[in-house]
Amino acid sequence: MKDILTLGIETSCDETSVAVIKNGREILSNIIDTQIPIHEKYGGVVPEIASRNHVEAISRVTKLALKEAGIEFKDIDAITPTYGPGLVGALLVGVSYAKALSFAINKPLVGVNHIQGHIAANYLTYSELRPPFICLLISGGNTQIVHVKDYTEFEILGKTRDDAIGEAFDKVARVVGLEYPGGPKVDKLAKEGEANIKLPKTHFENSLDFSFSGIKTAVININHNNKDIKKADLCASFEKAVTEVLIENVQKALKQTNAKSLAIAGGVSANSYIRNEILKLQNENLKIYMPDMKLCTDNAAMIASAGYYNFISGKRDNLDLNAIPNLKL
Repeated sequence: MKDILTLGIETSCDETSVAVIKNGREILSNIIDTQIPIHEKYGGVVPEIASRNHVEAISRVTKLALKEAGIEFKDIDAITPTYGPGLVGALLVGVSYAKALSFAINKPLVGVNHIQGHIAANYLTYSELRPPFICLLISGGNTQIVHVKDYTEFEILGKTRDDAIGEAFDKVARVVGLEYPGGPKVDKLAKEGEANIKLPKTHFENSLDFSFSGIKTAVININHNNKDIKKADLCASFEKAVTEVLIENVQKALKQTNAKSLAIAGGVSANSYIRNEILKLQNENLKIYMPDMKLCTDNAAMIASAGYYNFISGKRDNLDLNAIPNLKL
C-alpha cells in the first residue's frame, strides 16, 4: 500500500508552520516560525502584524519543510491548510497559498478545522490511539469537551459560554503583571505559591458547559482590593479552581459516554498543573493521552495529520475554499 504524504499549512494566529506527515502518524518535518517575540512588545497578538509576517514567512517555511522531509512538491498527495477558526487575515494567507500551490502542482486541496488539528496532535504522539475517545480541548480560543466518535466525526458535549480558558489565563497574567504570552508564565509563578485563596467556580445544571468570566473577574477584584496579595498564591489558586471545573465536567462526560480513553489537546494542555491533575484520573478502566509538549501549541504537523484523515475519508475542496474565522467543529 502506497504511503500518503500530506502537506499541512497552519497560519491561524501567530505561528507560520508547514509540515509533512506520512500516513497521518509519522512526522517527516514540522517547521514552526513563531512571531511571539514580535507581539511581546504589544502585550498580545496584533492581527495585522501577524498577517504581514505570515506573508513574509510562508514560502520560506514551506521550502524548509520539504527540505527537512527530503521530498519534492511532486511527492505530496494532498495540501491541507487550516481554514478556521482563527484570525481572518492570518487564515487567508495560509488558505490563499495552499490554493495557489494546489493549482500550480495539481494536487488535491483538503481544508482542515484547526480544532480537529489539535485533537489529531494525539495521533502523532500515540500510534495506538484510535477513536472513540473523549477529548478535552483547552486553548486560547476554545474550551470544549468533544466526543471523538471517529477520525472525522465529532460531538460537542460541552463548551465555554464566555471566555476560553486560555483567554482567562492571559487576563490573569496581565492582572498580576506578567508579560505575554501569559499562560506559561502563570504556570511557572503558580509553582511558587499556595492555592489558599477561595475563588468562585461556575456550574450549570444538566450541562457540561463552562464559564470562566466569573473567576476571571474575581481574580481582578482580589488583586485590585488587596495590595499585599501574593501574586504566586493568586496564580496557584486560579489554576487549581479552573482545573477542578475542567475535571468535574470531564468525569461527567466519561460517565455519560462510558468512554475508556481521555485525551487532552490545545495550547493550555501544556500547563503542568492541569496535566498532572488529569493524569491522576488514569486507572485500569481509563487511559490518558497527552500530546508531546511541542505539539500542544499551534503547529502544522497536527493539521497535516487531521488532513490525512479528511483526505482518506474522501473530503476534497475546490479553489473557492475560504477562511472561516468562527468555524465550528
